[in-house]
Amino acid sequence: MMERSPEEGSEDAKMRFLYYPGCSLKGTGRAYEESLLAVFEALGVALEELPDWNCCGATSYMSVDEGMAFAVAARNLARAEQMADGAPYVDVVAPCSACFMVLTKTRMCLEGSSPAARRVLAAMKTAGLSYRGRVRVRHPLDVLLNDVGVDAVAAAVRRPLGDLACACYYGCQAVRPYETFDSAHRPESMDRLLRAAGAQVVDWPLKTRCCGGSLTGTVPPVGARLSTLLLQEAGRRGARVVATCCPLCQFNLECCTRPQEGAAIPVVFFTQLLGLAFGLPERRIGLQRLLVPLSPACAAESPGGGRHVSVR
Repeated sequence: MMERSPEEGSEDAKMRFLYYPGCSLKGTGRAYEESLLAVFEALGVALEELPDWNCCGATSYMSVDEGMAFAVAARNLARAEQMADGAPYVDVVAPCSACFMVLTKTRMCLEGSSPAARRVLAAMKTAGLSYRGRVRVRHPLDVLLNDVGVDAVAAAVRRPLGDLACACYYGCQAVRPYETFDSAHRPESMDRLLRAAGAQVVDWPLKTRCCGGSLTGTVPPVGARLSTLLLQEAGRRGARVVATCCPLCQFNLECCTRPQEGAAIPVVFFTQLLGLAFGLPERRIGLQRLLVPLSPACAAESPGGGRHVSVR
């Protein structure tokens, strides 16, 4: 569901999308949801939460029972298609990288002619559901860059980030294995948006390197080491903050690093930095939920001698 009224400035002029929060944004990634909704509202983009959504199964379910995993995720696509209301397609914004990847993979499966697709569609039919390929799974970075636009983001800035040195971290699943809106190896969408907000984006080679993912819960020393290496490299490149678009990445980098080895660099959602630049209240964008506060990074001297925007 993506609509735009010709009457600019009216309530109906808002772009409207369905919103699939997934489990993380209702739990450990709550600050992502808070800042995402606040930023989209500030930009005149309306998000309608998908009614009666269910867990997408995440990536681990695919290795347990692929057919069942497709069926679980497909139910969300079928529910979204029911909301199309006569439109030729419906856009579903999925902020969580795992949800985005799983829903995209499921959509591609169902729109093919594989035995798996036929089994899932047959199973859905027994539950009174159908899918006709009218859903487009969208990432917030994609929507902000290609629907809203960098110019509109820059125009919404009220308190520029003052050259805050920021390393943009995309993680594994937002751009891989499906290059639907950005490069799989050298993504730039988050970089462009944060530059528009006034940040000094640090060039670093690890923006898509794995943070350890679920290894933090299965082989903790390995997962912690992978996360620590990312923060160490970001610090070496001069970053004072790491921005990400994945709730698991944010959790791992903030909670599962080795303090004695990695610098205490704040790890925030990119939407929190945009919200800060838009002048939105701290609690509205979830800054109080950070374990490593953003305030010291924002108050530090910039390389040019100026001062970064302060967090109130």
